[in-house]
Amino acid sequence: MNLFRTGLVMTTPGIMRIMSASREAADAIQKCLERHCSGDWGDMCDDDKQLNQDSLDEEREKGYTCENLFSMYETDYGCIYIITECDRSATTILLPEEY
Repeated sequence: MNLFRTGLVMTTPGIMRIMSASREAADAIQKCLERHCSGDWGDMCDDDKQLNQDSLDEEREKGYTCENLFSMYETDYGCIYIITECDRSATTILLPEEY
């Protein structure tokens, strides 16, 4: 279940390379996106997880937000970031070096 709109989901060249390497890699990245959309922020520190939750709470209460949602996941294919824009128009899956 998605807790928020993702908008257009985009991947960077590094993520595309990983996903094209194997079905397992693509599945792992898809699972990370599903976790992100359900509010499981992965390997973020507690303070950053709380910032995401505060943003979702603000969105529910006021109908808008001014904060991006940011997740980080350690996978068998390296660390990946997922960022949903504050206006929920887009979500990008990327490698840390592509940030």
